[in-house]
Amino acid sequence: KGQWISGISASFSTHSNDNYTFVVIEGINSKGHTVRIAPMVAYAFGNNIALGARFTYTRTFLRIDSGSVQLGDDDIGIDLKVDSYYSLKHTYGGALIWRQYIPFGGNKRFALFSEIQLGVGGSQAKFASDTPVRGTYEKGTSFSLGVTPGLVAFATNNMAFEVNVGVMGITYNHVKQVHNQVTVGKRSTSMMNFKVNIFSIGVGMAFYL
Repeated sequence: KGQWISGISASFSTHSNDNYTFVVIEGINSKGHTVRIAPMVAYAFGNNIALGARFTYTRTFLRIDSGSVQLGDDDIGIDLKVDSYYSLKHTYGGALIWRQYIPFGGNKRFALFSEIQLGVGGSQAKFASDTPVRGTYEKGTSFSLGVTPGLVAFATNNMAFEVNVGVMGITYNHVKQVHNQVTVGKRSTSMMNFKVNIFSIGVGMAFYL
């Protein structure tokens, strides 16, 4: 109680395919990555309870040089090919957070925590494909309510390492896009997810002042 908490968490994923085949998709040559950075600041107004804000930025890049989907035989089957595809998306947002710590008995070095986030954000993305190039630009807004479980380990009394796993909750997204500076389209999606994604792991550091 009475401490300020500041920190940052980050995650990074990348992939590279060289003439790779996945089920019916053949000859995949692609590269991509996703980078996510999320600084936060909070105040512990009670023992093991904190209220604060988190800011998030994500950059997602994908480039497909070639790939094809083949269904059926060579004579009457379907053969869909991609010669070039490029996408780049920036996502940013802010969230109010409420965090509850659960110590391991009398241990003061390790604790579990659950973090509830109420967030709003935006996104910008551009896509290009084919030759000659056809391009699409889009902007989006999002609203979310989620729960993030995690583990905190104190290296010192004022510094700790954190690991969080996935996000559970409700999200709503609205996207407006312009294709070739002519055609305008809109898309709205909503999702409820109550499963922990163990393949989405964030690692961070926090300071308790």
